[in-house]
Amino acid sequence: MAELTSHMRDSVSGRAGSAVVFVHGYGADGNDLLGLADPLGEHLPDTLCFAPDAPERCIGNPMGFQWFPIPWIDGSSEEEARAGMMRAVDELNDYLDTLLVDYGLEPDQLALVGFSQGTMMALHVAPRREDPVACVVGFSGRLLEPEMLEDEMRVKMPVLLLHGEEDEVVPPQSLPEAGQALQAAGFETYAHIMRGTGHGISPDGLSVALAFLREKLGYERPTRG
Repeated sequence: MAELTSHMRDSVSGRAGSAVVFVHGYGADGNDLLGLADPLGEHLPDTLCFAPDAPERCIGNPMGFQWFPIPWIDGSSEEEARAGMMRAVDELNDYLDTLLVDYGLEPDQLALVGFSQGTMMALHVAPRREDPVACVVGFSGRLLEPEMLEDEMRVKMPVLLLHGEEDEVVPPQSLPEAGQALQAAGFETYAHIMRGTGHGISPDGLSVALAFLREKLGYERPTRG
């Protein structure tokens, strides 16, 4: 199995206390989201940032990558889309396993941040891993196969879902649909609607995600009385 091409930003402090893995959307690449490491870095000083390229060149945008085909965009079949997703799931899991070993991190020191198709990947992969990651942040995506979640999940972790109320690519209704399925399966689930936002990440959404990451990666320690 081919290794995913990886992009990285070192932590501001130079220490490796935790890691965020950005999982990009359809037609983009790892560098598309790695730019978020700059505004986040000063608030997550001991956190390494990683962003792999998806394994396939994008049929709909050959300059970018895809985690799996999307039939209504590229004319692929449902079978091809499903097979592509399962290959990508294996490759992303291998990527995460290697990262944890290489940097001496525990699973609960790792957060996944997805956008669009990357959110679909993160929400599918994280619950089916052997050990829970610290959290999942999902922008502008959906939960694939929600009816399979309770049967296939192995672990639970906190999840933050964010979606633009004017998203023209992935319907905003995808957020409550994912949230309901996650809550029904026992996940600690939070949601934020980005007002006036289309298929993207707004400043207020990024601020909410940052606060969530700081808490779940251990920066916000409770004060002792």
